[in-house]
Amino acid sequence: MTSTSTASPSSAPRVSDIPSTVPATMTAIVQRGYGDTEVLHLDRAPMPAPGADQVLVRVHAAGLDRGVWHIMAGLPYIVRPMFGMTTPRQPVPGMDVAGTVAAVGTDVTAFAVGDRVFGTAAGTFAEYTVADATTLARMPEGVSFDEAAALPVSGLAALEAVRTHGRVRADQRVLVTGASGGVGCYAVQLAAAAGAEVTGVASAAKADLVRSCGAAHTIDYATTDVTTLTERYDVIIDINGRLPLGRLVRTLTATGTLVIVGGEDGGSLTGGIHRQFGARLRSAFTRRRLGFFLSDESGALLPELTDLVAAGTLRSTVDRDHIYPLDEVATAIAALSAGRVRGKAVIHIAD
Repeated sequence: MTSTSTASPSSAPRVSDIPSTVPATMTAIVQRGYGDTEVLHLDRAPMPAPGADQVLVRVHAAGLDRGVWHIMAGLPYIVRPMFGMTTPRQPVPGMDVAGTVAAVGTDVTAFAVGDRVFGTAAGTFAEYTVADATTLARMPEGVSFDEAAALPVSGLAALEAVRTHGRVRADQRVLVTGASGGVGCYAVQLAAAAGAEVTGVASAAKADLVRSCGAAHTIDYATTDVTTLTERYDVIIDINGRLPLGRLVRTLTATGTLVIVGGEDGGSLTGGIHRQFGARLRSAFTRRRLGFFLSDESGALLPELTDLVAAGTLRSTVDRDHIYPLDEVATAIAALSAGRVRGKAVIHIAD
């Protein structure tokens, strides 16, 4: 990762109560254009400033997931109108954040300078980031910054998949594909906590992780196609998107539920979105519930996620072997892309 000229991440209008201890510039990962990790640069960048209902967070740690890779690569092409056609509108990548409040906007009453917070924000691979106050929560006691940074994006997606859309309940049989990844590990935990009998699909090398999250059974995708087995499931949480839709549907019970969470094998144009819309179409002609969702970025489920962590129902799945400093973001993304990460990788920025 190289250091180049100063970049200008987007920022909200300035407020007057930023402490003098906050510097005028910061170190950040800045993305220029789309492509592989060569588009990422370690830079000095202007300090973002919170608007009236926003919070300036000193970032201690930031989570890394496949969404970061997609925005870095600009793939699939269908997402570019949302993020920028030739270069991302938000030049600093990263969405998960854990840190301390450095300043608050004039309308923010829920947080004060010095509070330990976690949640989601735009541009978290930096020393500071700005977040809407509604997308942050106070960190649960006993949770480190690295652990907290691995929770928001993936944990919230899993919560939506399992509880909101999957409606998982006790005594159901639940299949989670991609069970050793960021979303998958949390989905397994949540389904098991609901009393379901969970089967996780992952590589043999990561089966122990999946079992530690509460899976009663694991299936090695390299040796076994789960859709060829006789078992039928009440709920399938499909995270990796590699299995054909028709075969997944046949693996459900007659009134089962399929929840598609993203996808990785759909090609550079659509990224597999045809599976999502295909599921919705099929759902109109069957008693099964087939569908997908786009993660809720409003922060509405963050209090529930926080309570689950505080109660010990959900634990962070940060991979201790894949915690990287800010200047090694490229190495972290390479490890994620190669499938070496168990659970969630984290960028550690400050103690």
